[in-house]
Amino acid sequence: MPFLVPGAGTFAATCGGLRSRAARLLRQDMRQVDFGARRFRLRPGPSRQRLEDSGRAFLEGFNHSVDAHITDALAAALDGVPEELRGFAFEGAGMGCALLDLLSLSRGRRLREFLEGPGVDYPHLIHVGAGWAFGKLRLRPWRGLRAGDPLLRWLAWDGFGFYQGFFDSDRVVAGQRLERGLDPWQRAVRDQGLGRCLWFHECADPEALGLRVAEFPAWRRADLWSGIGLAAVYAGGADQDELSALVEAAGDYRAHLAQGAAFAAAARLRARTPLPEHCDRGVLALAGVPAQTAADWTDTALADLGPAPRTGQHYGEWRAGIRRLWAAHHGPCPADAPTQRPAQDSRTTEAAVSAPRSWAAEPAESAPRSRRSR
Repeated sequence: MPFLVPGAGTFAATCGGLRSRAARLLRQDMRQVDFGARRFRLRPGPSRQRLEDSGRAFLEGFNHSVDAHITDALAAALDGVPEELRGFAFEGAGMGCALLDLLSLSRGRRLREFLEGPGVDYPHLIHVGAGWAFGKLRLRPWRGLRAGDPLLRWLAWDGFGFYQGFFDSDRVVAGQRLERGLDPWQRAVRDQGLGRCLWFHECADPEALGLRVAEFPAWRRADLWSGIGLAAVYAGGADQDELSALVEAAGDYRAHLAQGAAFAAAARLRARTPLPEHCDRGVLALAGVPAQTAADWTDTALADLGPAPRTGQHYGEWRAGIRRLWAAHHGPCPADAPTQRPAQDSRTTEAAVSAPRSWAAEPAESAPRSRRSR
């Protein structure tokens, strides 16, 4: 039975003894992100430290969100996180707000306040963080919540997939376990999140990532590479030679790798904090253009969806549009993802999307305006 956190209206309404006890119960131990404890790949160099620091920032944001009694207190706490890691803290806070909403049956009040207040520049990360909450409670997004952008809500499936890969890696990574009953759109974004997790699981090692993805069925690899590209640019952890090796490892999935890099650039620039050197370098290596150009692709592809996109097909078309823009910039590219689909997907193929099968998709917001300029 979920722990019921009393109160209604604002963060302040949840203060009191029960609220404090709930916060103590929910707080997370920073040791959870230690790669040795998780049995992730360990290798020399700075990669492990950078990626573990990202995980610690996530947990710091989560802990702040369950401790804070008012949104202003949460905003002040998150502002204390170093700028380069602050997005991870907002992601963790998104998980905390969504978790409290689900446990208290508040229908997304805290998450909505967070998105409309201190988190206005981090919508992508916060929606992903909400997916962690669903994963922790073994629920599928978006049951029980009435918050978030209709299109970016698909990113909760990304967080859901990351959570499963991170905390159940034996079955989800090594065993390639996939939940039953997912439609093709849910499965695609869920695997994108798992791909992001693989970047951490393999400690940013390009060769190991190539081998790991090759273990998965061919019809899942494009989405995994999309997530890897996103994590490689947003989190960093690879030097120039390793980024070049990553492009080689992606092979025919280069467009998906570039698409993930473009989303990472857009999320970083939306935050309006200085762009980390590893991000600009990563976008150049994986997408072949500066970060601003790649981020502009996400805006252009989003505008092409028309007014009020919200469905999984819209999300898929958004990703597909970014890949088309990448291909138009670079000229003809290798054959894209294989056309095989599992039996469960046989009734819903990418022929339903206006783009060819060789291009896939990710999330956007409900209006065709730039997420970074709103």
